[in-house]
Amino acid sequence: MEESKEVVKEQVSYPDYVNVDFVMGKFDPKTRNDFSKIEIAYADREGRYMQSDAYKAFKEMHAAAKADGINLTIKSAARNFDYQKGIWERKWSGATLLEGKENAAQAFPNFIERAIAILKYSSMPGSSRHHWGTDIDINSFNNAYFESGKGLKEFTWLEANAKKYGYCRPYTKLGSDRASGYQEEKWHWSYTPVANHCTQFAKQHLKDSMITGFQGAEVASKINIKENYILGISSSCKN
Repeated sequence: MEESKEVVKEQVSYPDYVNVDFVMGKFDPKTRNDFSKIEIAYADREGRYMQSDAYKAFKEMHAAAKADGINLTIKSAARNFDYQKGIWERKWSGATLLEGKENAAQAFPNFIERAIAILKYSSMPGSSRHHWGTDIDINSFNNAYFESGKGLKEFTWLEANAKKYGYCRPYTKLGSDRASGYQEEKWHWSYTPVANHCTQFAKQHLKDSMITGFQGAEVASKINIKENYILGISSSCKN
């Protein structure tokens, strides 16, 4: 008689700080001892924060880039739930125009269509990788900037070297190595040694119904925000 084989589900362990509140950005980066304030030498303004390991790696990458004549400036870093809520609701209400030209509230009276339009480049609160302090936007928020001249040199350097410092680009061109999610963002880079824990935690424990507490939140479950956006990242950021 063949011996019965019991299938044992693999247990995934996470660092102590990786929990629902952390992954959803429900904390103040300024009060955490595992976050660091970014020095003005590395950012476009004072008052930005990063997860400390990600910041240390960025400083090493910054020094290497500078030695090659490339300057890397952080234009956005940690953004908690409340910060992201402000960004989202200003776009939802039309106070901030989408891509500087379109009032979402007027152009998209249908809530699902409005959410999808905003989600081209902005995350719903509770679902952003920026919550984790691992993700940064570098030098510009315009893909075209990175397609010629100085911007192209910066992007080429990052594509060739960022992995050495633990960084990947989660939002590659749609249809290249990912089927869903945000539009391509050549400026967005993620520190994988920490971000991968958060991604896996979200995959196992986060539910669309938990994405709530802001205008338009009822749409999250209808568009499968976790599968299509939180997990809609490049394969280079899954290892």
